[in-house]
Amino acid sequence: MPVQSSGASERTNMQRNVAYFGTVLAVALAFGAVAIEAAEVARYDNYRLYLVTPQSEEQFEAIASMARASDSLIFLETARKVGDRFDIIVAPHKLADFTEALEADYIPHTVLDENVQRSFDVERSRLMNKRAKGVFDWTDYHTLEEIHAWLDKLAKEHREVQLLDAGRSHQNRTLKGVKVSYGEGRPGVFLEGGIHAREWISPATVTYILNELLTSQNPQVRAVAEKFDWYVFPNVNPDGYEYTFKVNRLWRKTRKQYGAFCFGADPNRNWDFHWAEQGTSSNACADTYAGPKAFSEVEMKSLSSFVNSLKGKLGAYIAFHSYSQLLLFPYGHTGEHSPNHQDLNEIAEATVKSLAKRYGTEYEYGNVYDAIYPASGSSVDWSYGVQDVKIAYTYELRPDSGAWNGFVLPPDQIVPTGEETLDSLVTLLEESSARGYYNQKD
Repeated sequence: MPVQSSGASERTNMQRNVAYFGTVLAVALAFGAVAIEAAEVARYDNYRLYLVTPQSEEQFEAIASMARASDSLIFLETARKVGDRFDIIVAPHKLADFTEALEADYIPHTVLDENVQRSFDVERSRLMNKRAKGVFDWTDYHTLEEIHAWLDKLAKEHREVQLLDAGRSHQNRTLKGVKVSYGEGRPGVFLEGGIHAREWISPATVTYILNELLTSQNPQVRAVAEKFDWYVFPNVNPDGYEYTFKVNRLWRKTRKQYGAFCFGADPNRNWDFHWAEQGTSSNACADTYAGPKAFSEVEMKSLSSFVNSLKGKLGAYIAFHSYSQLLLFPYGHTGEHSPNHQDLNEIAEATVKSLAKRYGTEYEYGNVYDAIYPASGSSVDWSYGVQDVKIAYTYELRPDSGAWNGFVLPPDQIVPTGEETLDSLVTLLEESSARGYYNQKD
């Protein structure tokens, strides 16, 4: 063993001290972050909401570059092409620079809301009053704790229901779901909700559908309920969802820390299928940050492992997002069409027609790349491309892209959204079944 000189020994001791104090500092910062997360509530007082409509490619790129460069702008709706709208929340200190940039390039814009915090205050006040009732229904939105308690209750009350645990989140919350089965060996349908934290209508719609699978007396609903084994996860981003209730209503990502000030990756850009190729950011503070590598987020790694355990059993993977009233299918990383593109397109056409019958709600449909924007590393593309689940769709639920309050959808729209979405899901499964997609699993 080599003998250290006294200088080398001092350097070693110094390195140990630096390492020690670095560890202490890291722990202190971590506890500090937790304390801040628990104590501070993000507010959007005097943040303005703008509708911006670029009329040329140059104007479109000018707005898109703002999204890449500024953390003082929140893009609620991202235009897909010239003439489409951007809905952008602007911080008060950025208002002068933002409007000056728009006016310098003659980009049409309108103020939709002078103070977006007001709608969040109304929502929070309503939810606080609701808590006293302690009833799980679809007249309002529910916390993660309430959703999980309801799933536990279903498992106790219905012999067809089995609790599922797909792992733990970064902050040690359960990725809890249920299996609904009226007989083993049936083709599986996976319902994914809540992957983006602020999209509250997604878990609400998934729980509504789950309840109907167990209680509906509609013959068509009963037929699909009993034809398939259902794997239902209302909220696969539990940390983010909890964060939207307690701290920041507009949070989208997971909650793992990246660097001193950035948290979370986009859980629907983190899957290991053409990861980070299109429609993602390498900026850890950005809403579309894909993470440092595929499956860097423990929630997505755990969920993918669970889905992989069902390989050969799943016939369909359906994800629920908001908003824009779209029905999307693979691919997102390329404009090249998937092998069964024609079937997926025809099934989608029938599905959106079915959805419109009850309330006249109009959806558009298409492959992700063309119908909305390039986006790679999504759960639906991964299930299609890696797990070979050839019926793979993403719903972008109410409202349409003409609304600005899609993430604060009024609670009186929960039941109508659930009803029309279930109508369409029945059609989606009937149409795909008629094309023989589940024959080998019947």
